Amino acid sequence: MKPSQKKHSQKKTLKQTKPAKTPLILLSGYLGSGKTTLLKHILDNTDRKIAVLMNEFGEIGIDTATIKKKHINVKEILEGCVCCSLEGEFEAAVREIIKDYAPETVILETTGIAEPDNIMTSISDDLDFLRLDTVITVVDADVMNRFPEISRTARIQIEAADLIIVNKIDLVTKSVLLRVKKKVREINSRARMIDTSFCRVDADLLFSIEVEHHVAHKHHPHQHAMEHFSVIPRSFKKMEIDRIFENMPREIFRAKGFVLVDGKKHLLNYVAGRWNVEEAVEDGKGQQIVFIGENIKKYKDKVIRLWGGKNE
Repeated sequence: MKPSQKKHSQKKTLKQTKPAKTPLILLSGYLGSGKTTLLKHILDNTDRKIAVLMNEFGEIGIDTATIKKKHINVKEILEGCVCCSLEGEFEAAVREIIKDYAPETVILETTGIAEPDNIMTSISDDLDFLRLDTVITVVDADVMNRFPEISRTARIQIEAADLIIVNKIDLVTKSVLLRVKKKVREINSRARMIDTSFCRVDADLLFSIEVEHHVAHKHHPHQHAMEHFSVIPRSFKKMEIDRIFENMPREIFRAKGFVLVDGKKHLLNYVAGRWNVEEAVEDGKGQQIVFIGENIKKYKDKVIRLWGGKNE
């Protein structure tokens, strides 16, 4: 081969070589199922260089402050649902975080009301710099038992999954767990299923699953009946919070935020009538609670009075 031909051949080879796609794990699951608990568990048990995109249905990122670590880069996508109205913002965010941080893996934690099939199709059809490795859906065994009517969104989340984590099994009996798993299996017969408490699962397993994704088409953007608002609460004693939650409107399905309890900052979590508070690491964020539920804005004044705070 002549030198000129060799040079031309090298140029052609370089031109045809495409940059490697960045793998993405899509983390799905209904409100309060344990997605952020799983995410924290993954990050605590891996040395991989990971970029995290968190899509929260609210004005503030409560969960973001709880997961930041030295080898983790976190970016928030707030005030909407990434599977429909925020698709453009998602693309911009993921391009930016890959360019600036060059992660080994991107983990996208969607809001609890997201239907992942739309974003799966977007990645497949439009985002050629990403490779969708795994869709993980977290299912709350206790909530599925107490509220057996599965919503359209929860059903789509289960259908889309490659791996289903049936979480909070410590809150149900063995017979109830079998019933819940049977219902989940009727919706998705192909996904691997793992039972957990507090989403304790082998983190290496989550990085070893790579499957072929087939999504026929995008759904039309779905209309959420979910509403949200946030409140800046006063300080409390532990027993006061128990009393307040006992008087919360039933339509409020999810609440999360930071609050001062007995003079110390605590992270508050409420899901479908079940709640807990745990001492939080100081992170610079003030006291604020986000409330989520179907058509709940009519209860906003009542909630503000219950929490003795003010509207944010």
